[in-house]
Amino acid sequence: MTEADRSITAMAQIERKVLWLATWMIHNANHLRLKSDDLKIGGHQASSASLTTIMTALYFSVLKPEDRVAVKPHASPVFHAIQYLFGKQSREKLERFRGLNGAQSYPSRTKDNDDVDFSTGSVGLGVAHTLFSSLVQDYLRAKDLGLGRPEGRMVALLGDAEMDEGNIFEALLEGWKHGLRNCWWIVDYNRQSLDAVVREGLWERFESIFRSFGWEVLILKHGQLQQRAFAEPGGDQLKAWIDSCPNQLYSALTFQGGAAWRKRMLEDMAGQVEVSRLIGSRSDEELLALMANLGGHDLVTLLEAFGQARHHDRPVCFIAYTIKGFGLPLAGHKDNHAGILTIAQVDALREALGIRPGHEWDILEGLSLPSHELEAFIATAPFNTSETRRLTAPFVAVPKELVVPAQTVQSTQAGFGQILSEIGRNGGDFAQRIVTTSPDVTVSTNLGGWVNRRGLFARREMADIFRRERIPSTFAWEFSPKGQHMELGIAEMNLFTMLSALGLSHVHFGERLLPVGTLYDPFILRGLDALNYACYQDARFIVVATPSGITLAPEGGAHQSIATPLIGLAQDGLASFEPAFVDELAIILRFAFDYIQRDGDREPNSVTWLRDATGGSVYLRLSTRVIEQPMRALSGDLAEAIVNGGYWMREPGPNAELVIAYMGAVAQEAISAAGALAGDCRDIGVLAVTSADRLNAGWNAAQRARSYGERQAKSHAERLLHGLAPHCRILTVSDGHPATLAWLAAVGGHKTRSLGVEHFGQSGSIEELYHHYGLDVDGIVAAANAHVRESR
Repeated sequence: MTEADRSITAMAQIERKVLWLATWMIHNANHLRLKSDDLKIGGHQASSASLTTIMTALYFSVLKPEDRVAVKPHASPVFHAIQYLFGKQSREKLERFRGLNGAQSYPSRTKDNDDVDFSTGSVGLGVAHTLFSSLVQDYLRAKDLGLGRPEGRMVALLGDAEMDEGNIFEALLEGWKHGLRNCWWIVDYNRQSLDAVVREGLWERFESIFRSFGWEVLILKHGQLQQRAFAEPGGDQLKAWIDSCPNQLYSALTFQGGAAWRKRMLEDMAGQVEVSRLIGSRSDEELLALMANLGGHDLVTLLEAFGQARHHDRPVCFIAYTIKGFGLPLAGHKDNHAGILTIAQVDALREALGIRPGHEWDILEGLSLPSHELEAFIATAPFNTSETRRLTAPFVAVPKELVVPAQTVQSTQAGFGQILSEIGRNGGDFAQRIVTTSPDVTVSTNLGGWVNRRGLFARREMADIFRRERIPSTFAWEFSPKGQHMELGIAEMNLFTMLSALGLSHVHFGERLLPVGTLYDPFILRGLDALNYACYQDARFIVVATPSGITLAPEGGAHQSIATPLIGLAQDGLASFEPAFVDELAIILRFAFDYIQRDGDREPNSVTWLRDATGGSVYLRLSTRVIEQPMRALSGDLAEAIVNGGYWMREPGPNAELVIAYMGAVAQEAISAAGALAGDCRDIGVLAVTSADRLNAGWNAAQRARSYGERQAKSHAERLLHGLAPHCRILTVSDGHPATLAWLAAVGGHKTRSLGVEHFGQSGSIEELYHHYGLDVDGIVAAANAHVRESR
């Protein structure tokens, strides 16, 4: 036996073991583990089985440590089983699959302890992430960063039904624009989805789409058994019949078995002597094995295709024909997606694999090759390195202060652009590590000055034709490997997936970047799934959303954001800020560049107040509205208060009847209203809220801490409101949903009324719309007077 043959033999045995462990893991969770309720646990045995051969070939022969893999969500048990064989997953975790502190339902960077590169619970998003991670790798290497490590391939394993996700096709277009390299997408073409069998000829559509975007496409339809059968007399007819067989029929006959295959094929090819002999020469068991021998279940076919593709760096789509549930009793059945093997079926499978009761978790149980040979094969798999694949990168020093443009009137959006432009002008390692990106709104979100200074990124230089032709333009934009802005098309899903990839560069490539993305605030909702996914992965970035609220008034409801402050309040892994003034923005932005680099415990204990040690991503909700800027110096306690979520713009007196708490662009209305009310309301206070998110998180954390015995725990919100008399009323004002600040009522038990926007806006001036929604000075004064009268 040659070395190659021995390797295939060992891999075939490991494939059986991986299938067993994945199946047993799910069986144990559903049938054997003690449960406190009757909730079905599930686990996708059929979806796991269809990818077992492909994943065995990849992890035990093809992949190298520098490669990064997004595993099909429903093949999570296969991934965990392989990690268990590698010694990177514990039996205890497998026994607790889909349970608390067990191996996760879908591979998770932040929840699993084994070697997960990309979280893939959100269907389609992990696939697109590999494309953008490949672009990030090219960006780094163009900057001579990460050259001490070999280039890796970004690999996605996806189901054919997963290709229905629109974000995948949006990503394909962006990959074409940026000259995608070193990316493999392997489609588990089992022709079944959650509810149905996929349409006929779908593979042709896939092939056409990928080729049009410059991908190489390799179709792996027939395994070695089938290819040898095609060489026999009658093989041409057999191949033609297989290639024309409808997907539903192929699945149904697979489930029914060899006798059903024989009956149907002999009927369809009656009178064709040679193919009838070919079929008749095989037993029912052999005929079933032949018809199930598709390319995605044949190790030799897979290894040849993967080996061919490793010789170049072009993106490759492998369309690998498989059978959903391959190797299990439910193979091919259209209802098998959520199907779970019965206890009797698992017992039969265990007996067929030669696994003794009580030895189900033993790594080499039931395998015929000598133990030392299999152990050596697993240990020497190229991917099975003893070194950690989760890399780290040094902290990038952030300047003690960011320069604030001194202007008497200004918007926070313009201030952001000027601060970033000044960073670009100063240069240094801090500026060099910043990378910006935007979905075709670079100019309208005030990134133009930064891009003028730092340039647009492309692997090959592209001149600015307008500049070359001496046509006057505000922007001198040239593409080159030196550029630091990655221009995207107008697709917000791509923006957040790109930010996620950039924000994991330190983990995947050992080089830290400081990503900043900009978009219009209302269009966060277009990319919300990808934003949530990026935060779930613990990617680190700053997203600047502007203009916000109804301040882009003439644009109407489609360009006005109501719910985004609530998103900032609720989104885990994302610290949300809405400064009213540019000097506040400078303090917050400096904090943000520091915060996105912090790497503490991802799961703080119950007495942790704020996750400042952990860090996370940051969301800045800015405005195009020009307002008068305070001339002041922010430092010390005031700067800290701004970062923690709020400060007193006007401290309330000891007998205060009213506090106006405002957030964002309504600052001047709130402050003016307080002045107008001063004669009627005693000791009125004005609270500037810079982050409802940080205030709320600190308050909740302090309450948790007290419930666990830390009686002295007190949050920033509680300290701010501590001195208010019980009868004092709070009026909150924000350019968004009023619920954003309504919770302040519960901090000290003060009756609160909240003003804001609850309905989609209509076109008009800011003055008209603020009046319409009661956010102008007159509206705030009227609401305040009515609110205070109730307490008198």
